[in-house]
Amino acid sequence: MSAKDAKHGFGRLIDLARMEPVTVEKHGRPVVVVIAVEAYERLCHSAASVASSASRSAEVAEGRKGMKQA
Repeated sequence: MSAKDAKHGFGRLIDLARMEPVTVEKHGRPVVVVIAVEAYERLCHSAASVASSASRSAEVAEGRKGMKQA
């Protein structure tokens, strides 16, 4: 959807974004993606889970590294 269409049809943009992510383009280039709140919350939860898992993996790896050096 063009930025102009998004501006003039904001209600339509909201309706579409509730069904699936909508990419808004300016001068033919994608600039933003509009998504439903539920999708955003799932993304945030997933990102937090991945970050937490990565942190735990790094801590385990550091622990193993420290054990080898001792």
